[in-house]
Amino acid sequence: MQPNLFPEQRNVNRGTRLIPSSVEAKSYRGRLQRMVGSVLLTCSVLLSLSACAASKANTPQEGEAFSYAWLKGYAHTLASESYVSHKGELPKSLQGMSWDDYQQFHYKKKAAMWREDDSEFRAELFHLGLYFDTPVHIYELDGGKAELIEYSPSMFDYGKSKVKGSQMPKDLGFAGFRMQFNTDWQRDVVAFLGASYFRAVGQEMQYGLSARGLAIDTALPKPEEFPMFTHFWLEKPQPGSNIATVYALLDSPSVTGAYRFDIEPGERLKMKVDVAIYPRKAIERLGVAPLTSMYMVGENDRRTGYDWRQEIHDTDGLAMHTGNGEWIWRPLANPSNLRFNAYSDENPKGFGLLQRDRNFDHYQDDGVFYEKRPSLWIEPTGNWGKGSVQLVEIPTLDETFDNIVAFWNPAEPILPGQELLYSYNMYWGGIPPVQSPRARVVDTFTGLGGVVGQKRKYYSKRFVIDFAGGSLPMLGKDTQVKAVISTSQGRVEIESARPLASINGYRAMFDIVPPEDSLEPINLRVYLEVEGQPLTETWMYQWTPPPMDDRELHNAGHLQ
Repeated sequence: MQPNLFPEQRNVNRGTRLIPSSVEAKSYRGRLQRMVGSVLLTCSVLLSLSACAASKANTPQEGEAFSYAWLKGYAHTLASESYVSHKGELPKSLQGMSWDDYQQFHYKKKAAMWREDDSEFRAELFHLGLYFDTPVHIYELDGGKAELIEYSPSMFDYGKSKVKGSQMPKDLGFAGFRMQFNTDWQRDVVAFLGASYFRAVGQEMQYGLSARGLAIDTALPKPEEFPMFTHFWLEKPQPGSNIATVYALLDSPSVTGAYRFDIEPGERLKMKVDVAIYPRKAIERLGVAPLTSMYMVGENDRRTGYDWRQEIHDTDGLAMHTGNGEWIWRPLANPSNLRFNAYSDENPKGFGLLQRDRNFDHYQDDGVFYEKRPSLWIEPTGNWGKGSVQLVEIPTLDETFDNIVAFWNPAEPILPGQELLYSYNMYWGGIPPVQSPRARVVDTFTGLGGVVGQKRKYYSKRFVIDFAGGSLPMLGKDTQVKAVISTSQGRVEIESARPLASINGYRAMFDIVPPEDSLEPINLRVYLEVEGQPLTETWMYQWTPPPMDDRELHNAGHLQ
């Protein structure tokens, strides 16, 4: 399972919460607990006079010039040395602390970075404790000079916790940071917290899915490795600038990395990301630009449909714009067993996990507002070569588990001594910056196949796909629209494509009769066309037929 470590950010009439309320605490705690024993924490390499004892790399002296080129060189040198973990190097009072005590920690607004400056941004720091048990070192960059931000108990309000800030060491460090923008000094626009996880928001100001710096060996028959951002450099924004720049050093047993994030809030928050990766060892499965989300139940997958809410998900589909120009929509699911798919491509134009369904009535959740959760679109800059967009779907029985992962996996082997360079733009917000000019999938429904009112003699699965937009509203009533359906196995029957006035679009419908001797997943592809010309993006799906003894026909007693 993927951990979700971020505080919920809610838009509610009674006010805004950046840390979960007591009602939310159980859910948030469940997400945090997934971190235990999973996150591989890393060597502390200080950009100051004293460096980590295990590191032989040269670091600039306090006040010397900092640059991204230096950071890449530092990460490259660090990759040639043995990995050292500093997990758990905390005062005893911060070890094994309770959730309730950690919830008492609050960064004081008056201590926010750049509060007294002519800046469009402010930054606040997260305290160590609970499951955040490896110090992260944070620097301020001003005029190209780096200055370590030293921990001070005066930065925090410890509330009713048993922790005494006066007893904390001056070199304690932090767990991460968050930023606010001048449109709202109370709510975050971005936060980095836990391993290499981070989140951001668009104009909806609602947290949702997460991103990571890097994924290593996800969904393999061995433990996944979670690299960590061990150091951050926060560049003081120029007066009037709407862009904040953050640098980060990533470290883990298998890899080091240098990162630059240029963060621009707006209707869609844009991050321009530059990455340099330096493997310490061969890596079986490298995930570039990894995205992590949650899908529990939705219109197409009711396996865990026992909650009163009809839909529970941060995102509902994986979108891909391939190198050859095809637009693909792959609805997410909550499978009964872990499911892994790889979609081969060369020089992809983009991919992302999207929350297309933005109708409150479909969720009826006035606490976490799933309809406001941001989509996240990855736009590669430059050529990424051959590889695949890979999707992992993990079973979950609870919405506090992040069970969806998507990333780019390069085709070339990842070997020690390499320098892997990637650049991409990330767009956080309700609607991605680019969409297919053709009609798009707006709904996917599934259910039992067959003909209503007739006795079913064999098992089949019904699939219903609604398309809207593009040129569909302009089609004449006599236009012959065809659903082009392909399947990896099984038999397609009762297929149709007809207008759907309620969405000013079209509905494709068909049944799949699975083989009786196979439980192998069935891959499906559907799009609409007129006289050989595609009208829609391509809908892709993977369905695993149930065991033979679970293929209930549900025939009514009066049917003969």
